Amino acid sequence: MIRQEIEIELGLELPDNFEKYDEKIQEQMVQYFKQLNIIERKAYMIGKTHLGSSFNVVKSNGFINWKKKFELK
Repeated sequence: MIRQEIEIELGLELPDNFEKYDEKIQEQMVQYFKQLNIIERKAYMIGKTHLGSSFNVVKSNGFINWKKKFELK
């Protein structure tokens, strides 16, 4: 899927460095974004906007915790 299509589907902007990750991580990121609630989506956008290039969703507590739960299933 193309970046724009994914962003439209999610209703969120993907991280600037999204394409630099391998396909497995990209898929995990998309799945993570899909399950975010409204407050978590706002927090993500604030972090992305305010921290800019230093914000890394893959290293965020939310993604790490979600990934641990996801891998247990």
